[in-house]
Amino acid sequence: MTDMATASSNKSLEEAYDLCRKMQRRHDPTFYLATRRLPAEIRPSVHAVYGFVRTADEIVDGPRRADSAAERLAALNDLELELAAARSGEKVRTPSVNAIADAARTHDLPLDELGPYLNSMRRDIEPLRIVDWSDLESYMEGSAGSVGRIMAPLLGAPREARASFARLGLAFQLTNFIRDFSEDLALGRLYLPADELIAAGVDPVIVSGRPAEAGLRAVVERQVFRARVLFSEGEDGALSVSPSVRRGITFARAIYLRTLDRVESLGFDVTGKRASLSPVGLVSAAFLGLRG
Repeated sequence: MTDMATASSNKSLEEAYDLCRKMQRRHDPTFYLATRRLPAEIRPSVHAVYGFVRTADEIVDGPRRADSAAERLAALNDLELELAAARSGEKVRTPSVNAIADAARTHDLPLDELGPYLNSMRRDIEPLRIVDWSDLESYMEGSAGSVGRIMAPLLGAPREARASFARLGLAFQLTNFIRDFSEDLALGRLYLPADELIAAGVDPVIVSGRPAEAGLRAVVERQVFRARVLFSEGEDGALSVSPSVRRGITFARAIYLRTLDRVESLGFDVTGKRASLSPVGLVSAAFLGLRG
């Protein structure tokens, strides 16, 4: 490759990383702030992982998503083919794919984990119902768990702590499902275990915008408890990394735990009230995170 071609390729790659950074800042400011607290040498790769995940999410849920489920499935399949080509050294059309393939080469990331991740995304294409806790845990292992296992070596977690690190990813995702219950419901997804909803006598037609019934609150309370257990199971992974990395994880963990506190303070009502933190709550959580 000539010097001019190399410079052009490097510039294109820099632009791909920067696009991933902007995607993270726009779509997930909490994670972006946490990433900014990580060592400078790994931030671009964290942005790249986020960028790929977000690209897949936009195919399934984005405002410009294809109208039909078949078209969305085809787009996900095309993304997986692009990933395989980029891992083989080809330059592909999607910037986030080029960025994550480069990050994987730089940091020896286990990108085979993106296969289970994309399979979980495929489940989201059609209206989704979770059978039981085992089904939900399996879904999260394929999505957040897979991403956690990619992030673990990037963030310097030793091999013996990587399973714990993946549990931390499940804790974050389950908290998101609790917080975003109404939004997911509007998309045709119900991430609460169906067997628990039936046992609690919850009306099959759950309506957002009105206070949750007692049975639904009880099921949500169980998921909040499980999320706290997952955070506990992920603690060894979080503590296994260097202090400079740990600060970013502690920051995000503090905010998500405060979100669970917020849900609890609302009486586990995820349909009648918004569970996201107020500005004061964010500042308080950030302060706790900065102390880590």
